[in-house]
Order: sequence, then structure tokens, then C-alpha cells
Amino acid sequence: MACVPENLVLLHGFAGTRRTWDGIVQLLASERYTPLALDLPGHGQAVDARAPLHWESHPRAGITFAACVERILAQSPPRFTLCGYSLGGRLGLHVALAAPERVSRLVLISSTAGIADVTERAERRAADDTLAEDLEQRPFTEFMDRWQAQQVFAADPPEVHAEMRAEQQCNDPLALAAVLRGIGTGAMTPLWDRLGELMMPVTVLVGERDEKFHALGRRMVELLPDGELAIVPGGHRLPLENPRAVVDTLA
Repeated sequence: MACVPENLVLLHGFAGTRRTWDGIVQLLASERYTPLALDLPGHGQAVDARAPLHWESHPRAGITFAACVERILAQSPPRFTLCGYSLGGRLGLHVALAAPERVSRLVLISSTAGIADVTERAERRAADDTLAEDLEQRPFTEFMDRWQAQQVFAADPPEVHAEMRAEQQCNDPLALAAVLRGIGTGAMTPLWDRLGELMMPVTVLVGERDEKFHALGRRMVELLPDGELAIVPGGHRLPLENPRAVVDTLA
């Protein structure tokens, strides 16, 4: 009897698009998975009608964690493996907690369960608000330069920088500002105390150079009933830098 491929839903990171997963989709064995890469709300083609002023003043933009979960589940098959990178991983946790009966397996790449410390979370929210203001008021190219200059991306190969910049240019800066305010790391209520609810297998995938996320990954795995940590060559942007490692983890 032929094996029926499993559905695989793929969620990209902030300022990316579904094209983040192109290299991975090309390497996936078709007999193992049927991939579905989504544009997250506020990204790529998943942008609602343009608001005349600011996105956050228009509730119909709907960029909240609850609205994102609803949209992802509406676009996804009845049951699936869920793989999320960075922001996509944080949204993946929300999806798995909201509909655990639909998620057969969870893979979290370069991600976290949120910022537990109240002061640190408030500082991050303020920083996200500043970035959102830059997106609304300054040239988009300045934001892209500032985003790429972060220490977490410093050692990435030039081709990874180029791929990410090409994806960023497919986005609407006003929509990205709303994303930062609505579902940025600073806006997220931490989920550390809920990780024990996730009964499905969970793999936390981290790049060797992404040292900050080593500790976050270990902490998540300690709290997950069926979790494992995999550290592979690469940095924070593993889907772009090392798609083979992501595919091997999925397999």
C-alpha cells in the first residue's frame, strides 16, 4: 500500500514571505510531505485593503494573535505537521495550543515561547513601537538596512542577506508596522507555562551560531512533554542558510 503524504504547513518569519520555504520545498520528498507555505497576515500577498492612514487605527487589518491563528487554521488542512520559523514559530505555538487535535507534529526553528521578564518584555515592546514608527515615517530601505544590521544576522553569508532583502521588498511597510505592534515579540504574552499542554512531538531547531536561542531552545525542551532540541550548522535564518538541515529534521 502506498504511503499517503502528510500535510506540512510552513510559517515564515517577520518581514519574510512564503518564499522563505522555496529551498526546503524543493528538497522535500514528495512521498513524505505535501507542503503548504502561507503568507502570514500583514506579509506578502496576505495584506488586507490598504488603509489610508495607519494600520493600527483600522481594526479590520486584524493583525492580532487570535486573528492570525484563525486565519492559519482556516487555510490549513484538517490535520498537519506545522513548521514555523521565528515569528512563524511563535504563531505555531499559538496554533498548536488552540487546536492540538489538528497538529500532529510541531517544528520550531529559531523561535521562542516569548519574553518572560515583564521589564524586558516592556522594553522590547517599546523597541518594536520605534521600529513600527520608522516603517511608517522613513524610507523602507532604511528599515531594511537597520534590520539586517542586527547582531543576530551579523555572520550570515552574503547570499542569505540578499535573499532576505528580496523577500522584505515584497512587503508593505505599513502592514509590517501593524505586525510589530500586534504580534511582535514585545506584544506576545509568554507561553512558557503552557508548553506542558502540548502532547504532540515537538522539535526545536537552532543554528550553531544562534547562541541566544540555544538557551531558549533548551528551556522549551525541558518544559515540553515530548520535545527534542537539534542544533545544526548555520545562524538564525536556517530556512535560507541551511534548508537541508530543516528537511533532514522534518524527515
